[in-house]
Amino acid sequence: MKIFTFFWNRVTAAVSTLLLLIVLIVLFMGYRLAGSGQSENQTRLNNKHDYLAQISQHDKTDRTAPNIVFILYDDMGYGDVGAGAENSLMIATPNINALAADGVVLTDFYSPAPVCTPSRAGYLTGRLAARAGLPNVVFPTGGAEEFLFNTMLTPKANVRLPAEEITLAELLSAAGYATGMVGKWHLGDRSPSLPNDMGFDSYFGALYSNDMQPFALYADREIVAEAPVDQRFLTERYTQAATNFIQQHAEELFFLYFAHNFPHAPLSTRPERSGTSRAGLYGDVLEEIDDSVGAIVAALERTGNLDNTLIIITSDNGPWFLGDAGDQRGRKGNTFEGGMRVPFIAHWPAGIAPDRTEHAMAMGIDLLPTVLDLLQLPSPSDRTLDGRSILSILTQGGPSPHDYLYYYDGETLFAVRDQHYKYRGPAGVLFGTDQAPIGVAIPKKEWLFDLAGDTRESYDTSNRNPKKLMQLRAAFDAKNREMAENKRGWK
Repeated sequence: MKIFTFFWNRVTAAVSTLLLLIVLIVLFMGYRLAGSGQSENQTRLNNKHDYLAQISQHDKTDRTAPNIVFILYDDMGYGDVGAGAENSLMIATPNINALAADGVVLTDFYSPAPVCTPSRAGYLTGRLAARAGLPNVVFPTGGAEEFLFNTMLTPKANVRLPAEEITLAELLSAAGYATGMVGKWHLGDRSPSLPNDMGFDSYFGALYSNDMQPFALYADREIVAEAPVDQRFLTERYTQAATNFIQQHAEELFFLYFAHNFPHAPLSTRPERSGTSRAGLYGDVLEEIDDSVGAIVAALERTGNLDNTLIIITSDNGPWFLGDAGDQRGRKGNTFEGGMRVPFIAHWPAGIAPDRTEHAMAMGIDLLPTVLDLLQLPSPSDRTLDGRSILSILTQGGPSPHDYLYYYDGETLFAVRDQHYKYRGPAGVLFGTDQAPIGVAIPKKEWLFDLAGDTRESYDTSNRNPKKLMQLRAAFDAKNREMAENKRGWK
């Protein structure tokens, strides 16, 4: 009887502990869920509407202004195309190379972040992703990934681009441009933050990365291809939508944002393209996208718009598991050079002298301020734009408008660079072995890299350059203080 009582007490205690644990988990989940809602800043939303109304009241942009075609790759590496700092011997990109030869290449251009969502937020708003309110990757509504990453691990985090943010499409629409988007959005899958809510007159594409489910295609707000979409024909469908947009708006000013899902994994291409590249399936995919670039150029030529269209080609971050980061350390997901320094080509025969390479540092947050400069429009007065106009670099060369560029992953600042040196603050550096299921972040002291001779970030030169170390450390600390005091940059 004593033995029975002993075991009964043990079982009762275990059950009580389990029930208590379940209650605590439920309470914890409830706390997380309660903090996961997102609302708008009505004051800033009103200011945005006033600003766009002000832009629309300017003299309408005349036809001498350029059309703009912004082509964004997903996870393309710095060394993947021949127009990069290195000439790719494995992947043939003749159409991109031709645009580079007739335009300008920036060797020190950076994506706004090392992963998808915050990078795209930076490109479209001219603000660092933490400033724009979307510093982390978002996932499809209702899925397990959203619950884990957007609810449990980052409570109170936004799950879509805040509606009070001003996008490049909204700015250009107010300035009189027809605006269209083709491809990957990945800034939220619900209103008021869908492409048609944020300035695009028309939209055809997928709301997320091509490895997220359900992967469907939308025309504006309606699903036109149910999940799972056959991704072998994705680039072809996107290209057709993009060329149709150019054809439909050939007689008016237009802005086309063409955001490919590839070469993000899983890779896929048309059967007739399979096996044609020396670089395997990854190369096949990039060569098909190069065909797409050729089709865009042909559509612009056919409609008489090529000479006065500014075409920009770049990537949202460095390469993931496959792809060439160039002669640089790191890949997608980290703030070493390989994660954020990406190819950049600009082509505009009416405004850019051909066959130029510029080394001034720049970042994707510069796109919106450059367009403001191009169209001679005022900046919004109620918010900080982190980007600067690089119009003079594109058209005639010259120094960077930035004293410093900042490397963020999420809301954490990891590094800062000037035109010559890069400072990396004390932080963990990921390490793992092939047989280990996960890596670990090993703490390291601050480092100073001489990027002029060491893009691989192999050697800490802080002991040789103590003054530069102090200067960049001060810039790093000042940026952290600024963001702590006014993260969203409201004025």
